[in-house]
Amino acid sequence: MQEERKHWNPVFAGIGVGLIMLLTYYTAGRGFGTTGGLTRLSLALQNWLMPDLTAQSEYFARYLASGNLFDTYLVYMLGGIVIGAFVAAAFGNDLRLEILRGPRISAGKRLVLALIGGALVGFAARLARGCMSGQALVGAAELSVGSWAFLICVFIGGFAAAFLVRRQWL
Repeated sequence: MQEERKHWNPVFAGIGVGLIMLLTYYTAGRGFGTTGGLTRLSLALQNWLMPDLTAQSEYFARYLASGNLFDTYLVYMLGGIVIGAFVAAAFGNDLRLEILRGPRISAGKRLVLALIGGALVGFAARLARGCMSGQALVGAAELSVGSWAFLICVFIGGFAAAFLVRRQWL
């Protein structure tokens, strides 16, 4: 029998996220999201591997204009998220390498679907000029009508997708 995992209380975790957002507003003057940091890290890698292609991009020109791709707190916050998740998992005795999947899906198929889903979400986040955490946490906290409409659509889409793929997990 598999040991039941202990997770953080969602109420306290939500309060913690809210306090972190207040601290971010206080220290940086704006909310947080991960898309900007990931964009800059991806751009740094692309610029290192293919500098000619990067220089030709009108989209990336505004990021390169500052001269330093890491001149924003978002890059360091992204690193902190990764380190914090690792530390939290280690202290919670939940640190393991595994592929979560249902009994009717192979590990390889799960990884391919996760890669496709991640690429779609990443593309959509850049297209929308912000990630889900930025929309949901920052926009909702600012009482943005667009962000609340986004959240409602995410929940509707999530329930619709769950209905379509739930047999993979049962």
